[in-house]
Amino acid sequence: MTVRAESAGEGPRAPGDDWYVRPAEEVAAAFGVDPAVGLSAARAAELLAAHGPNALPAEEPTPAWRRFLAQYRSYMQIVLLAAAAVSLLIGEWTTAILLIVLTLLNAVVGLRQEGKAESAMNALQSMMKATSRVRRDGTEAEIPAEQLVIGDVVLIAAGDQVGADGRIVEASALQIDESALTGESLPAAKESGTLAGSRPAPGDRTNMAFMNTPVTHGSGVLVVTATGAGTELGKISGMLAVTEKEVPPLTKELDTLTLWITAAAGLTMIVMFALGRQRDQAWDVLFVSAVSLAIAAIPEALPTVTQAILSVGSINLAQRNAIVKELPSVETLAFTSAINSDKTGTLTMNQMTAVEVLSPTDRYTVSGTGYGLEGRVHHAAGSAAGIEDAILPYVVASDAKLVDGAVVGDPTEGALLVLAHKAGLDVDATRAGLPRLATLPFDPGYKLMATFNEARDASGRRVVRCFVKGAVPAVVARAATALAAGRTVPWDGELAARAEEQTERMGGEGRRVMASATRDLDPAAFDPEGDLLAYVTDLRMTSLVGMVDPPREEARAAVAAARAGHIRVRMVTGDDVTTGAAIARQLGIPGEAILGADFAALSEEEQVARIDGIGVVGRVAPEHKVLLADTLKKRGDVVAMTGDGVNDAPAIKAADIGIAMGSGTDVAKNAGRMILSDDNFATIVYAVEQGRRIYDNLTKYIRFVLLLLVTFVLTFLGATVFNIAAGEPFTPPQVLWIHFVVNASFGFALGFDRESPGLMERRPRPRGESVLTRPVLITVGLGGLAITVVLLGLSTFGTSRFDGAGTGQSIAFTAFALCLIVAAFECRSETESVLTPSTFDSRQMNRVALAQFVLAVLVTQMDGFRRLLGTTEIDARQFGWALLAAVALLILWELGKLVARRSRGR
Repeated sequence: MTVRAESAGEGPRAPGDDWYVRPAEEVAAAFGVDPAVGLSAARAAELLAAHGPNALPAEEPTPAWRRFLAQYRSYMQIVLLAAAAVSLLIGEWTTAILLIVLTLLNAVVGLRQEGKAESAMNALQSMMKATSRVRRDGTEAEIPAEQLVIGDVVLIAAGDQVGADGRIVEASALQIDESALTGESLPAAKESGTLAGSRPAPGDRTNMAFMNTPVTHGSGVLVVTATGAGTELGKISGMLAVTEKEVPPLTKELDTLTLWITAAAGLTMIVMFALGRQRDQAWDVLFVSAVSLAIAAIPEALPTVTQAILSVGSINLAQRNAIVKELPSVETLAFTSAINSDKTGTLTMNQMTAVEVLSPTDRYTVSGTGYGLEGRVHHAAGSAAGIEDAILPYVVASDAKLVDGAVVGDPTEGALLVLAHKAGLDVDATRAGLPRLATLPFDPGYKLMATFNEARDASGRRVVRCFVKGAVPAVVARAATALAAGRTVPWDGELAARAEEQTERMGGEGRRVMASATRDLDPAAFDPEGDLLAYVTDLRMTSLVGMVDPPREEARAAVAAARAGHIRVRMVTGDDVTTGAAIARQLGIPGEAILGADFAALSEEEQVARIDGIGVVGRVAPEHKVLLADTLKKRGDVVAMTGDGVNDAPAIKAADIGIAMGSGTDVAKNAGRMILSDDNFATIVYAVEQGRRIYDNLTKYIRFVLLLLVTFVLTFLGATVFNIAAGEPFTPPQVLWIHFVVNASFGFALGFDRESPGLMERRPRPRGESVLTRPVLITVGLGGLAITVVLLGLSTFGTSRFDGAGTGQSIAFTAFALCLIVAAFECRSETESVLTPSTFDSRQMNRVALAQFVLAVLVTQMDGFRRLLGTTEIDARQFGWALLAAVALLILWELGKLVARRSRGR
């Protein structure tokens, strides 16, 4: 046997990957292996040496020193370091040390956040720690799954993990849970037959088994066709490796803001040096002024305040079951305009529920949801005395149990047991009264299960009663009669047509439909060791039952809340589109339902054009989910993606905000930026609402910071041009006081402000829209200019009117602090007036404003503050000039807001 050379990123795989279309005998022959004997030990060792272990490539950990240095890539960190270097050159040791400590603090916080998230690829590899039973040299042996090679013959049974991808050559009632890989909500039935068709999705390859999927029922034998990176799991690993995480919008905004401020400060420095040298100012004096400007222009407190706001926000979210792994993801939630949500367990309960039972003459509806026993059976139509005979086969032909509200066994069988409890049947007593003699397990070939039990007929004669449940077509095809209101009637064309009609109706409503039947056999003619399927003929139909994985009640309200907030919700599921569309209608999710493969087949232009009209995407493969996220991002959406399986991980990583379910795989959790510990879609909408509140408060603070920085730059520029205070209106200690005492205090108050009215009714910010919008630039530009004129005027006035430059500078410094109190309240809203009672509805703002007013008085009255900040004492009349400046700013700002409100009204 020859194996093709592997390309980069691929693992060992046999020639071609279409094993599902080849007969089992041909597959075994292609590998030169006899399934009864297996590979020889020598051949297995040769293949293992040639292609390496059956493992996914590990992601090399980044050294700690490189991760630390990576924290200095942000523009803020670079500018802070540059200012610290200049401070060292001119002997401003205290300033330099403070700036360096700030960069170290920012780096440590960043490293701490990175350390919380493990690598998704390494989580994939950790899933590989398993063993497999193989046949080699004609004997069975248990080996580590890492030692499997292509061509190995592997034996699997209930409770095993499939060690590698393989073609099934033998199957006995084999079922495998592939939900983590395909998104299918129910275990997949497997067989050894040949499939037809062109490249079915992994979930439709019923004769293939895939690495790391658990066997839930039956047993089988497979021939390994791919190992390691060549498996379906390996493909997902490769997608994870090449999928880059999105940079959060706020991070981009802060980088842009830093660049603009740095450019403005740099231009101002050039003007300062040019004019200073023209006036014969000493170089050391100019450097001190330049450092003062650099410290003033850099928002040193911004990273710390931002981290604190996001940290508190993440704690609040965690208390509501939304665990944020990376702090910037909190603000990314505010931009979310599209949510691609998994169906099973997120929008639905992931608990099958029987909701309707149809006998040949009667119809019953069933209340209650999930595996809880609350609810009852309602006789909606017909004349039968009871439902017991109609549903008895579902109880007897079942291996499931209900233990403390949870299902042990197949979830579908569990749902039918709940139905029996609601109907008043004592399951344990019923089973005990019908001792089981033999079992025909479910098989995808004949699509039904049957048990043969001791029973008594109507006359009291002992019989062997066959109880059958299974797919409607399979059971109906074997029917001869029906149980109608306690009587046996022929299974005629009318009953068959009605069954077909009702099956189609319930299927169109997203329900899974099963049928049940019975047959009495002569004990003398029954051989429990014989061909049991041969007895499953001439059946007597008893009922059809419709089951559904019901939508979560809170999910309906959450979808409505999301739509009210202009957020488009789409269902992305591994189930078929019919089921998905039915659930979507119940949840209020609009749009057409489309197969993932059909969407992928569209051109890029068609995908972008049609995506807005799509509400459900079914039978999705991992690459389809990534494609959906990319398509939405191309049209400007900020995308949240939810999921719990390995197949969801690439899309979770590719989305702007990846959300993993707490009950999901570690791979999904590690690829995501947020984890829902309650698996509840309503929590996502709550998180988006909180993200909007946090981001809205951050924008309030950013407006305030921008005003502060614009004022600093314009004040230093004006002082240089007009030669006021020797070009240095404020000293470095005064600048740091404004940044860390005034700015930081109001930053925390604004960051934890009350939610703005109507916040969830607003449209999300479009992708790429800057926080530096035209209204914001006009506001901070005019506000900064007004404060600058006041400060320079007071500095000049105070110097000429009172005793020296120190008094003028102190009046200006006090006025600056008072003006910032006014600005903080005004920055809470772009247009709403502060001359209303709601202005004082925030305790934090009131306390900080009062504290800042007191400090504005003390900085010139207390000797300790005067020595620390270089201020001089001012009297009440001089303080009145500073207070008058703040009142003037309030009047000017309110006039500007009045104009803005009238402009918006027009």
